[in-house]
Amino acid sequence: MSGRDQDQDPSEPHDILQSASVGEEPDLPSIVAYLIRSGQIRFISQDTGNSDDSDVSSDNEFTPCTKPPPAVETQPNVKALKESDIYSSIMQSSGRWTNKLWTKQYKSITIPNFIAQRELGMKSQQQFTHGDMCVLNSKFLPNRLRKIVNYHHKKAFCGIYSEDGNVFLSACQDQNIRVYNTSNEEFKLIKSIRARDVGWSVLDTAFSPDGRYAAYSSWSDCIHLCSIYGDHDVHEALHFDPGDHSFCIFSLMFSSDNKEILGGANDGNLYVYDLESNKRTLKIDAHDDDVNTVRFADESSQILYSGGDDGLCKVWDRRTLREERPVPVGTLAGHCDGITYIDSKGDARFFVSNSKDQTLKLWDVRYFSDQAGIEETKKVVSSQRWDYRWQQVPRRMAKKRDLKGDSSVMTYRGHCILHTLIRCKFSPEASTGQRYVYTGCATGSVVVYDILSGKIVRKLEGHSSCVRDVSWHPYKNTIISTSWDGTLGMSDFCDYNAQDMEPDEEEVTILSRGSPRFATKRIKRTRETAFPGLYD
Repeated sequence: MSGRDQDQDPSEPHDILQSASVGEEPDLPSIVAYLIRSGQIRFISQDTGNSDDSDVSSDNEFTPCTKPPPAVETQPNVKALKESDIYSSIMQSSGRWTNKLWTKQYKSITIPNFIAQRELGMKSQQQFTHGDMCVLNSKFLPNRLRKIVNYHHKKAFCGIYSEDGNVFLSACQDQNIRVYNTSNEEFKLIKSIRARDVGWSVLDTAFSPDGRYAAYSSWSDCIHLCSIYGDHDVHEALHFDPGDHSFCIFSLMFSSDNKEILGGANDGNLYVYDLESNKRTLKIDAHDDDVNTVRFADESSQILYSGGDDGLCKVWDRRTLREERPVPVGTLAGHCDGITYIDSKGDARFFVSNSKDQTLKLWDVRYFSDQAGIEETKKVVSSQRWDYRWQQVPRRMAKKRDLKGDSSVMTYRGHCILHTLIRCKFSPEASTGQRYVYTGCATGSVVVYDILSGKIVRKLEGHSSCVRDVSWHPYKNTIISTSWDGTLGMSDFCDYNAQDMEPDEEEVTILSRGSPRFATKRIKRTRETAFPGLYD
């Protein structure tokens, strides 16, 4: 099964015609596949029972996956997770560990009693800890999605915040890369960059750590580096010299020192480009199929993660890596189909992966899969006979299945991976303590999971087609979703019923230490000072 993303190779029609001209038998499935992907033909449903089906969308638009709906696991198995180091780590960083006994006693944590605790001297040094602020922020998770930018039926592929959250970068199928100012509660277009040498679309973008530059990739032998700020515009091609075959970097990332760019390509190789010497310095034969995603494990930029259409996630150490005989530090197996995205927690220990098998998995790189588990994954992946780019999810794929040798810490189910390489990511450390993982979905939604329970805490709906990319503001509870319906969506918190947050009588009595009336007034006064306008 071809692992290519819907982001197809622009050389395909040429290759098909060339094979026919030299007398070879044309590959009919390849021709049909190309026609479908290019939008020249499309399937029309015969189900006329639903009047909504009569709404004709544009030829280039994919309808959300609705049959069957994503299977939601009501009681996820968290046994392995609770035995892992990440359980206590997330409990501590998100404030749930320090507030664990307090939560059990009073069932739920509310903003009024948190503020009252601080004002009554029940908090250390009468101030909130980072964990306390994460707990408070959890009360304001995004609960609505509204569209803020429309690209007029051109698929939007990539969208990412800068490290400081003041800039948002978006890439669309119209070959424009747009830069938005997101400081001071704005979302204002400040720059538009015309992408060069683009086949099909820009497929990935990345900010440099200093926020001054951005890189983008497409079906091309090179990626491009362009400036975000400055009087002098920079727009340079960085050549990877892959060979004569059709080539695409599906995933790229800057190193933390701003000196290198890591890329994963359709030829199964990892590439490292040195920006100082201006040349490719490393090419690693990494996977048996397309490398769909790559990531640096932490700020040292020595440990690399990669995921491919062979269904395997691999860990590489550059200090022991040899181009002529590349050997990964270890391999993680457990997915039943190709990997679409990987995101690192940033500690060189844990990462999450999205897969075409309709699951998201959490991994600990200290526990690799044995050879039997790797072979089992290869066997299952090679036996797949469906194509996620234009087919619905098979029923067998929607069923819960645990592979022999699966070394993952946790599996999350409830979102849908179709059409394209949908991304998943950890929520920010500053505002949530990385308590959540969130992902795009082919249903047109953004799905947010609680890492420690495995349950969906938010499903933000509002797009009419697949959400390919998602980006959570590093310091605010705002998520930008990038969708194939040609729009950017902003998910934030809306207090639909402020009265629900009024402290009850028992809570007031407990916090008042004998004076309910005094406590009620104090809670309200403190709350209005801390959150002006929220309770108007």
